[in-house]
Amino acid sequence: MSNREQIISQIVDAGIVAIVRVPRNEWALPLARALVAGGIRAVELTMSIPNALDAIRQIDEELGGEILLGVGTVIDDDICCAAIDAGAKYIISPITKPSIVEAAHAMDRPTMLGAYTPTEAQTAHEAGSDFIKIFPADTLGPGYIKSLLAPLPHLKIIPTGGVNLETMEAFLSAGSAALGVGSALLKKEVVAAENWGELKLLACQYCDKLAEVKTRLRL
Repeated sequence: MSNREQIISQIVDAGIVAIVRVPRNEWALPLARALVAGGIRAVELTMSIPNALDAIRQIDEELGGEILLGVGTVIDDDICCAAIDAGAKYIISPITKPSIVEAAHAMDRPTMLGAYTPTEAQTAHEAGSDFIKIFPADTLGPGYIKSLLAPLPHLKIIPTGGVNLETMEAFLSAGSAALGVGSALLKKEVVAAENWGELKLLACQYCDKLAEVKTRLRL
């Protein structure tokens, strides 16, 4: 099994990808520590964070194999390659850009291209994207995921936006491969207060809920 295949399997096993989009670079490492301590292993660090590549290197060096570190908001091939060189294990984009897949696969890393419509989702799949990021999913809901997968069951969908403790089960029941969780987990007031202990507790809540739902759905 290639590194890329192993990472794909690890993302599905993790079930939750925590999306870290913060205005201060120095928050990235303690955020990642708190999430990992709370049981969330898959963490997406967005390129919108100031000096994001430095944060990626620091997290990769400190947490190493404890974290499944991905990089999001990747919109061109150069950023893709730079992020992987800095330590990214997978690449996430909010757009459907096939060349990002080629760049990441050449470096043995999986990708998650963004899509909104059935045509975009299938185009991303045909380009080789390992997962399809349905974004923003909050305006579409679990019913859209279920409807999309009816004619396109081969898609490995990870919805982002609108995923929280109350909607997790519906999104997984609809057929999602995993879930992208952002502000519902990384609460603005918790992060702004640098309350990493509270963030760890929130991460624990999400992990406990995920385990409960997977058991109930027999996933």
